[in-house]
Amino acid sequence: MTDIFDVIADGTRRDILQLLRQRSEEGDAGTSVTQIVSELGISQPTVSKHLKVLREAELVTVREDGQRRFYSIEAAPLEQVDDWLVPFLADAYGDSAPDISGLAGVPPLPDGAAHAAEVVGRAAASAKHVVQTALKRLGA
Repeated sequence: MTDIFDVIADGTRRDILQLLRQRSEEGDAGTSVTQIVSELGISQPTVSKHLKVLREAELVTVREDGQRRFYSIEAAPLEQVDDWLVPFLADAYGDSAPDISGLAGVPPLPDGAAHAAEVVGRAAASAKHVVQTALKRLGA
């Protein structure tokens, strides 16, 4: 089995997982490749390539309906990431670690705010990557 961290390291695959998670929350019984292509604005061959990796990592399931395939997120394998990450958060925050156990009942952000937060987060991650890459090239 492919290492889950290698699978989710790719931004396009994370985008696909995010889209499938959102569609699942909206009650969709699956999302077609055509819908993914349309929503994310990437080519069909690229989407298919990434869905294959996600299927092999068991992060998505597929339901066939005639010639069409509908994909859904399978979040259980991400527990491995959660199990690995939580001790680092606990070590970093110590006793001041935020209590996330009560967040289950917190209403989600309004669509505009959630989208803005996602855009800012992506921009920050992208900027960090660009700076790190530049520093590596400079030997710093």
